[in-house]
Amino acid sequence: MWPYVVPPLQALAPAPTAYVQNPYAVGGSLGLSALVSVLPLAVVLVLLGALRVRAHWAALAGLVTALLVAVLGFGMPVGMSLSAALHGAFYGLFPILWIVVNALWIFNMTVASGHFDVLRRSFGSLSSDRRTQAILVAFCFGALLEALAGFGAPVAISAVMLVALGFRPIKAAVISLVANTAPVAFGAMAVPIITLASVTGLPLNQVASMVGRQTPFLALFVPLVLVFIVDGVRGVREAWVPAVGCGVVFALAQFATSNYISVPLTDIVASLLSAAAVFALARMRPHAAWAARTPTVAAAGGPGTAAKPDTPAEVRRAYAPYVIIIVVFALAQLPGIKQAVDSLKLAFAWPFLDIAGPDGKPLTSSTVKYSLTWLSTAGTLLLIAGAISAIVLGLGARRALATWGRTVAELRWAILTVATVLALAYVMNASAQTTAIGLVFAGAGAALAFLSPVLGWLGVAVTGSDTSANALFGSLQVTAANGAGLPPELLAAANSSGGVLGKMLSPQNLTIAAVAVRLEGQEGVLLRKVIGWSLGMLLVLAVIIALQATPVLGWMLP
Repeated sequence: MWPYVVPPLQALAPAPTAYVQNPYAVGGSLGLSALVSVLPLAVVLVLLGALRVRAHWAALAGLVTALLVAVLGFGMPVGMSLSAALHGAFYGLFPILWIVVNALWIFNMTVASGHFDVLRRSFGSLSSDRRTQAILVAFCFGALLEALAGFGAPVAISAVMLVALGFRPIKAAVISLVANTAPVAFGAMAVPIITLASVTGLPLNQVASMVGRQTPFLALFVPLVLVFIVDGVRGVREAWVPAVGCGVVFALAQFATSNYISVPLTDIVASLLSAAAVFALARMRPHAAWAARTPTVAAAGGPGTAAKPDTPAEVRRAYAPYVIIIVVFALAQLPGIKQAVDSLKLAFAWPFLDIAGPDGKPLTSSTVKYSLTWLSTAGTLLLIAGAISAIVLGLGARRALATWGRTVAELRWAILTVATVLALAYVMNASAQTTAIGLVFAGAGAALAFLSPVLGWLGVAVTGSDTSANALFGSLQVTAANGAGLPPELLAAANSSGGVLGKMLSPQNLTIAAVAVRLEGQEGVLLRKVIGWSLGMLLVLAVIIALQATPVLGWMLP
């Protein structure tokens, strides 16, 4: 028997004009309603995974399907369905893409000023040992890039840097793909977590806190995996010290920052502290093979002159944007300042969305309301940090604005994709399509906690984005959790945590990695080399999350 009883809809309707959600709308059957509700997701997954249609076209096709299902299958008025889609698209632009654009803008300014090359050489000079370089560049610096940019940038840039340091292209690509795991959930200033909180209606801090008690387990052993990929068992035996040290510091920093300090800063703090830990260990054991160092030499075209070491001032300037971001976000959290900036809020009921839940009570969640603390949102804080960084990096106002414009142009298809996926998710949520799927999914009972990260993994493997997977499946996970009597924040977080392990398999990331190291057409080779790591880590994470739903690890829940 399904864990839900359909209410007498006509009697419960609060007003003649309200749309009352009914997960049994198609033929009076929950199973049939859920089957029809899967169509929008199936369209997206098939177009992306099987037919390899570009992401924005697949998302648009999924949105059209969701609208048709909402109107024809669930009886939602056309105007209300379109309004829900516009609501989701607008949320995709502000604050989601507002964060992404300004984060990537800061990174692009470091490239435009030549200080990215200084940063790359600085990382390379910390150790000439390949195993340590893999940890510093792919894991630590890759996590920093994920924190600021995401959307494939960490894989591409890390792979190019590793090739420049002497790694074989195929190995550089594999290392970069595997390293891009633990930081992904909090990537792009925590955009995936912010999206997850929005579509589920759960408090942001509650969702982030739970993810911060799952993904650190991955961080503990990913650096060791990288060392093994570089140099096999011998590498693990000889270079386990920096790998373990890096993983432990990253895991602790990710947990502490996401739970107690600042959700958007999670990966920035964790990446910088883990890199500092490796550097400190190298200074403590200077004679170890993994700690061997080479001088930092500037190449022509950078701030320094050819064959001359970068000056300490230029190295400090290269790191300055990331320090500025931390300072700006930290100031925004200070008592007094936080209350002031949070009070500047844009909040209103989204027009033409008069919706009641299956119980007949009007919805008051983010499905029908829009809210944005426009000054304290991560995107605006990044804009402020970017303006300060432009001055520090020596870019004039014209170059900084031109770089911002180029950043928007570079992201134009990603902007369309994210806005469309959010529109699709909001239509499914508003029309009760997600509720129907979630109630069926809840039938998995005790196995649900184990399967939840697998669903997130599948979503990211196909869409290439933890943000998109959270938008598609986040609300479904919460509905299923409520139906099965499990903590909703546990399964919502599991969707994002499991999703990070699907990123290395996504066609988009495989293509990015292959193109970055000039191995076009070798995506199949890369897939075969990383799929074992992805599935192995997914199994470990699924077991941990399943145990978190039991008294064994239930004490870990916030």
